[in-house]
Amino acid sequence: MTSATSPRTTSTQDTPSGDNPTPDATSWDTARLTGQSRSLRTGAVGGRVRRGAGRGRPRLFTSYAADSALLDTPAKRWWTLAVVLLALIVPFWLTRDLTHLLSVTLVMAISGIGLNLLTGYAGQISLGHPFFMAVGAYTGAVVSGVPGSIVIGWELDLSLALLLSAIVPGIIGLVVAPLATRVRGLYLAVLTLGLLMLGEQVFKQWAAVTGGSGVGRAGAVPVLFGNDLTGTYAVGPLLIAPHVSLYLVCLVLLVVLAVAARNLARSRSGRAFAAVRDRDIAAEIMGVNLLRTKTLAFVLSSAYAGVAGCLYAILIGRVAPEQWNILMAISLLAIVVIGGVSTITGTLIGAAFVVLLPRVLEWVAPWLPFVSTGSGGLITIFQLQSMLFGALIVLFLILEPRGLFGLWHRVRTYFTAWPFSY
Repeated sequence: MTSATSPRTTSTQDTPSGDNPTPDATSWDTARLTGQSRSLRTGAVGGRVRRGAGRGRPRLFTSYAADSALLDTPAKRWWTLAVVLLALIVPFWLTRDLTHLLSVTLVMAISGIGLNLLTGYAGQISLGHPFFMAVGAYTGAVVSGVPGSIVIGWELDLSLALLLSAIVPGIIGLVVAPLATRVRGLYLAVLTLGLLMLGEQVFKQWAAVTGGSGVGRAGAVPVLFGNDLTGTYAVGPLLIAPHVSLYLVCLVLLVVLAVAARNLARSRSGRAFAAVRDRDIAAEIMGVNLLRTKTLAFVLSSAYAGVAGCLYAILIGRVAPEQWNILMAISLLAIVVIGGVSTITGTLIGAAFVVLLPRVLEWVAPWLPFVSTGSGGLITIFQLQSMLFGALIVLFLILEPRGLFGLWHRVRTYFTAWPFSY
């Protein structure tokens, strides 16, 4: 933290005679101060720094509260406000199809944040994240779904379904965590992959909950606090269509869960995650409880995945046991790796990149002669998408481990430090 206490702020050193400062000298000193705080509390004479003097040194903090704030610079606050306002406005301008795609992006971002807590912050590689998404989806479908000839449903409110879709996967994560904490690295990845394969077989056989193999079932009915989100509502001059209502629900949950994850990363538990990730033996020597830390990471990650699974089932309408497979696990890992490991903002960028990339490729495919759009061409859009994912994961792991967020950080640092290199 940089202090505002500088030779210029001690006015007794600037007066020619060394006597008490005159009002003119104090005003001359405060005019040269820059920083976050405009309160001048050093020296015998207090004062106020003019608003214009706060420009030019955005990293100057004069208190621990300002240094540890969630949005610690004016630029972050204004950009965050602009992005949130844009996210609130954009569904009223886009088509139903694009709004649905953005809703899926928000849901995958929630799931990606959960995986980032486990893999990025705590260093526990997991390929079983879709299993917990499936548990959340089926929990929501049972609690808030409509019963059928085979499947069961209790038709309760969506708020209760979302709550239980976080609790039930969290409890299963609590049960699995003691097994997972015994291994690490490649062995942990294989263990979670086995959990994913085991879960897929259970889901196929448990037809009363999942609808069975190849059939599936619908997700939770979107009735939130007694309001049916499948209807159109009028709020002043605005007409909120059903797809906009679902988008707004996903957006609110994403903002809440993202802020919670960001605060968790800055807390004592978040620092314990980082210590375990960097060197678990050294962390244990320093007093970090490995079992408790890894278990907490598993439980939180599973809860995030459960909420995302419940919302995902509502958005796509019907889910089958075959959907929660290794391809989805790779897509979630791509969100974390391409977006940026150990960053919430990077996860949001990665989710947008992974979900929106197929649509962008569909738009540009007519101008790519080697992509097949009907007849001719060497590869399909799906094959091109898989190749791009693989190539980007390899390139980011080698050249920029912090992903797209790392690239953005480099650009921002360049303009902040310009004309200096560092």
